[in-house]
Amino acid sequence: MTLTASPSGSTVAEAEAFLAAHPEIEAFDIVLHDANGIGRGKIIRRHELLAFYKGGRHLPISILGLDICGEDVHETGLIWDQGDGDLRAWPVPGTLAPLHGTTPPRGEVFMCMYDLEGRPMTSDPRHALQRQVEAMAAEGLFPAAAFELEFFLLANDRGPDGKVQPARDVLDGRPSSKTEVYSVDHLHGMLPLFSDIYAGAEKAGIKAETMISEYAPGQYELTLHYRTDILQAADDLMRLKRIVRAQARAHGVTACFMAKPVESYAGSGMHLHVSLLDREGRNVFVEEVEGQWSQPILHALGGLRATMGESMLVFAPHANSWRRFASQSYAPVSPTWGVNNRSVALRIPAGDIKARRIEHRPAGVDSNPYLVAATVLAGIRHGLAHKIDPGPETTGNGYADGQDAPPIPVDWRGAIFAAQGSDFLKDALGHEMHRTFTAIKASEYARVARTISEVDFDLYLHTV
Repeated sequence: MTLTASPSGSTVAEAEAFLAAHPEIEAFDIVLHDANGIGRGKIIRRHELLAFYKGGRHLPISILGLDICGEDVHETGLIWDQGDGDLRAWPVPGTLAPLHGTTPPRGEVFMCMYDLEGRPMTSDPRHALQRQVEAMAAEGLFPAAAFELEFFLLANDRGPDGKVQPARDVLDGRPSSKTEVYSVDHLHGMLPLFSDIYAGAEKAGIKAETMISEYAPGQYELTLHYRTDILQAADDLMRLKRIVRAQARAHGVTACFMAKPVESYAGSGMHLHVSLLDREGRNVFVEEVEGQWSQPILHALGGLRATMGESMLVFAPHANSWRRFASQSYAPVSPTWGVNNRSVALRIPAGDIKARRIEHRPAGVDSNPYLVAATVLAGIRHGLAHKIDPGPETTGNGYADGQDAPPIPVDWRGAIFAAQGSDFLKDALGHEMHRTFTAIKASEYARVARTISEVDFDLYLHTV
């Protein structure tokens, strides 16, 4: 069957206008994001772009069934069960953008996977989020959102102890092993790199905003402008990670998006701020009297608390993800909620009442923003539909609270089991995406479990 129009809504006119505006660009990264959020695809030449917009691009179905190492996971059902046949990827409208600082000049465009008849391929994470957005729209609600991006800048070489070490300032090579939290002067040493990150974001149409020095040596946070389209917010986060990684590499340092790269310091989160608009564009989370919370925000909190345990694999998808959760680490350890309180999992930030929102804090920066956002929206929908009471607010130390909170897994293996058996998560992600994601995670767990690490030898070689 030959499609006469792109099922994604992309148009040839968009590509033609872009080529006319950017005669210098010679090639394009065409990028599809898999279950782990890894960008997979191809680099095509300038003359191939219009053909891509006219007819899509054939890609093997197995590209969405790969583990973190890029190896096939047969249990996804996407490899030989399907004969590893081709499906067709199409451009995502509005994601065609120039890249900053590339030689020769290149552009980039995101794509989504469809079958040959134009139906969404439901193991594509972006489709999982699109599905929740459409379900919420049918209920008269439209999510607005922004992610926060935390990351480390590390030296390319390990330290004398074999562990990672903070990058030296790119301005003058000055080292620092201090936490430097909120130090403005410390930021100045990385200004050449940060300037290129902002330039790359601007070229891509992303409103990157505040940069801070975070709570660990070499750790930083970059915030993003709030979007009225949560799909665009997730696209922003995906693209910004690629920009940060590329510009860090160009400046001779490594951008690290592991959840916990340094054992004695805080890990990196990917907090999601979300609110709901009605058909008239009004924020339904806003209370009539400040501090007397609206029923929608309370029920949304209730749904997120009730579903957090079975969803933790989405928020903490890797072995390293679970090292981030520790008391007094600024990472939540139980599904608590509170106001202006960074020790809880679900925070209502202080600020203008008209900007009332929930800050969802469990996800690590190593998680897939499409799947995180899809799961958060599904949790909110669950709470609204069943009018779930969130329970009492945590008003003090959230690490000392939470005894009466719904249970959550304590490790990666428990999270995999919880996710595999979760009807909620099957509905949140869609059955095919759920099968793909949990199969990949189970395969990765088996890889880690059978690996003999240096810790094993250090603890046991001469002692047992």
